[in-house]
Amino acid sequence: MNPDKSKYSPGPAPKSTTLRIDADEKGVKIDAEIVNADGSPAHVQYDAKFDGKDYPVTGIPDGVSVKRIDANTIEATMKKGGQVTMTGIRKLSKDGKTRTSTFKGKDAEGHDGGEGRG
Repeated sequence: MNPDKSKYSPGPAPKSTTLRIDADEKGVKIDAEIVNADGSPAHVQYDAKFDGKDYPVTGIPDGVSVKRIDANTIEATMKKGGQVTMTGIRKLSKDGKTRTSTFKGKDAEGHDGGEGRG
C-alpha cells in the first residue's frame, strides 16, 4: 500500500499493508499483513473461487465471496456473521504495476471504506 496515494474517509489509514495476491482463472488467494493506525498488527488470509460462494477468512472479516468482473477486476464481498459488511472492487492496471482497491461499507471497527493504491 502506498499511504501517499491512498484515501481513507473517515477513519484512520493503516500505517502499512503488505499484500500477497495469487490469482488464476479459477480464484484468488489473499494474504495480508497490516499495521493499523494505532500500531496493532492484523492478518487477513483467504482462498476463494470466483463463483460468488462464501469462503472462510482468517482474521476480520470471517467470510468472503468473490466474482471476476473482467480480466483485471475482481469484486470481493466481506461478511461478518453471515452479514455483508463491505464490498471491495480491486482493479489491476493494464501494465500490471498498480492495484487500486475501492471499498464501500464498514470495516469491523465501523469505519467507512476508502480507496487504496499499491
